[in-house]
Amino acid sequence: MSTTTPQKENIGAVAADLQDERLLQSQGFGGRVKAELGRLRGGDLGSLPVVVGLIVIWIVFQSLNSNFLSPGNLVNLLLQSAAVGTISVGIVLVLLLGEIDLSVGSVSGVSAAMLAVGFVNHGWPIAVAIVAAIAAGAVIGLFYGLLYTRFGVPSFVITLAGLLGFLGLQLWILGADGSINIPFDSWFVRFCQQMFLTPVASYIIAAAATVVYVLASLARRNQRAKAGLSAQSFVEIGVRAGLALVVACVAIAYLNSGEGRTQGRGIGYMVVLFVAIVVLMNLVLRRTRWGRSVFAVGGNVEAARRAGIKVNRVFISVFVLCSSLAAVGGLLAAGRIANANQSSGTGDTNLNAIAAAVIGGTSLFGGRGSAYSALLGILVIQSISSGLNLLNLDSSVRYMITGAVLLLAVIIDSVSRRSRKSAGRG
Repeated sequence: MSTTTPQKENIGAVAADLQDERLLQSQGFGGRVKAELGRLRGGDLGSLPVVVGLIVIWIVFQSLNSNFLSPGNLVNLLLQSAAVGTISVGIVLVLLLGEIDLSVGSVSGVSAAMLAVGFVNHGWPIAVAIVAAIAAGAVIGLFYGLLYTRFGVPSFVITLAGLLGFLGLQLWILGADGSINIPFDSWFVRFCQQMFLTPVASYIIAAAATVVYVLASLARRNQRAKAGLSAQSFVEIGVRAGLALVVACVAIAYLNSGEGRTQGRGIGYMVVLFVAIVVLMNLVLRRTRWGRSVFAVGGNVEAARRAGIKVNRVFISVFVLCSSLAAVGGLLAAGRIANANQSSGTGDTNLNAIAAAVIGGTSLFGGRGSAYSALLGILVIQSISSGLNLLNLDSSVRYMITGAVLLLAVIIDSVSRRSRKSAGRG
């Protein structure tokens, strides 16, 4: 008569992906917490450094100027973050492949020029002008992707040439000398400047998003359980959903509060669009075959190719998305100031978009990051800019501080990468 040892009985009760005794047996909410702490000790810091840094920045500026965390200033900060943040989402995609796009500022300027010239000078409907500008961005990205995949030209060189070339195209669209300033007004300008969600609508959206998260988490939990794999506990799902809902409701109430100069106006439609782009792109990266292919190619191109992934298609699609999002960001920036001119997309637009992606936690080495990196990174950059403006400090200080924060983010990424390797986490 055969007997089953207690050790084998215990193993049978453990999820299939945790049965190897060399792996962490992190079951339940407490086990999940231990696993997260072990992940941090192993160098997989995720977004923790940037979240801590953002909190420190807010505390410092609030102590120096009590208006920094006022509802009115935070509403403006969010509006100012949306345009460049949208561009930064595209930069995140390119960085995940271990590549770079230095021309997103020029592409955004071209889209702004097309919008203004098409709508004002040629009488196009505003919707047609918007679609044409975004389509132009997609064509530019397709051009980059074909050059990269067909001729092997480094993305640094391609997009550096694009930075100069499309800046010239922007000036040509605006006028011979590029000195034309084209103001315009339409529903799109009001969308970017004056449209805000009502408090009730904001609470409804927050509640609906929480319900969607819970349902999606439960569906994924059941799917993994049927496959015999480890999954989130009900407690963890409930705690995460509850905390997210509480934080969202507190933020909504605060942004709609205030009196006089500090009065908030709530959450702008443009901010909602930016957050929706971030959430959607993160879902695509984490939950689709294409998204997994992006991470695979960024981790090891040759291994991804041998696994059957269409590497060239991944590169082309990412460049198209990056340039398209740059065009959308340029349109939002133009709508925010209600005009387009020779300075649209120039200045620090390019550098801030790239810096936001890196500061937010996307690795320069490829294969690690998320769309939320753009959101967190642009909040850091705009918080620094807003705080220094309230203190009446020169813009030179802002550039130096932003550069220091960017360098610190890259150092943290390099150190954590070494820690992951030493811990066997790749």
